[in-house]
Amino acid sequence: MTQTHTQAQDDATTPETSSAGDGSYALGRGTGPLRGVKVVEIAGIGPGPHACMILADLGADVIRVERAGGGTFNFGQADLVNRGRPSVALDLKNPDAAETVLRLVEQADVLVEGMRPGVTERLGLGPDDCLARNPRLVYGRMTGWGQEGPWAQAAGHDMNYIALAGVLHGLGQDPSRPHFPANLVGDFGGGSTYLVIGVLAALLEARLSGQGQVVDAAIVDGAAHLQTMTVSFAAMGMAGGRGSGMLDGGAPYYDVYATSDGGHMTLGALEPQFWEEFVRLFGIELPDRDDPRNFPAIRQALTARFAERTRDEWAAVFDGSDACVAPVLTVAEAAAHPHVAARGTYVEHGGVLQPAPAPRFSRTEPSLTSTPAELGADTRGALAAWGIDDVDALIAGGAAVQR
Repeated sequence: MTQTHTQAQDDATTPETSSAGDGSYALGRGTGPLRGVKVVEIAGIGPGPHACMILADLGADVIRVERAGGGTFNFGQADLVNRGRPSVALDLKNPDAAETVLRLVEQADVLVEGMRPGVTERLGLGPDDCLARNPRLVYGRMTGWGQEGPWAQAAGHDMNYIALAGVLHGLGQDPSRPHFPANLVGDFGGGSTYLVIGVLAALLEARLSGQGQVVDAAIVDGAAHLQTMTVSFAAMGMAGGRGSGMLDGGAPYYDVYATSDGGHMTLGALEPQFWEEFVRLFGIELPDRDDPRNFPAIRQALTARFAERTRDEWAAVFDGSDACVAPVLTVAEAAAHPHVAARGTYVEHGGVLQPAPAPRFSRTEPSLTSTPAELGADTRGALAAWGIDDVDALIAGGAAVQR
């Protein structure tokens, strides 16, 4: 169905680095531009693991330190955001376990944690503790509200953060209420993406200055930054309510339309030349779109015309054209689409269809390594690979757990 980017990457996705407890875990298996960068991940949920997945996809050696008893959401090998790194189970309330993490930090370039502000400090693993052991360390912190401010200690989730950031208010085409796009905008758009940007920027600066620093990545900050263009529109007096603007369904030439089989087509013919191409291929005459008074008539005509054919029939009409029309596909359908398949955007790895590493690089091409590990499956092998020589004693004393 799909293909990897190159034969070299295809070969690189075959071996597994997960030790499954047999002591065989090895460092340096990544092939991307971050090969040789060492990252300690204090496991959390959502954006923190996704950020560490990105780092691992790009070649970094990431060791995932999980709570020995598991987390709130622990899906084991089914959780694809945990791919590419071993799972080490430690009881971080045990001083020997905390000391083990600090020994890992001494060798690391980056630490990533996603706990509430102050938690790692109470564990003896806060920025001061870690930077004292490794002054060049980049200490990445992932939270919803940030490390300071009146709500810093409050619980929250994606929709809460994007709501308070002023982002959720404008989302959706329903004027009566906003609609949230799962947790893509907050957790992963404003969260993990900005954490990775911050970590890489601080890592580059540390290699120039010899000094590490703390990266405070807050979803509320990143989500606000994501909508810079929307804020610009507001400053120019172009922002209206939901479903009233050029990019949120207010214009009939930028919207989603149903087809005869219950499928949908996206139409994004913003520029006049693309609209002309669309109208030509669509096969009907339409009123002047530059007059907003014609919008209802244009929308009605588009709705009726799209409903005359199936999604795949319309997809064939517009395939490869400049009409800015594309079908709405499921993940499986997307992976099989000729363009997506040609790029290897999705790959099958470990028997599971999943997104390939992104973006692309001309020389240091990333590849997938290990599949998501079960909690604590790699404790012995991964710690040994990182030079921890008393793993058996840690396991015997209860500071570490090998599944």
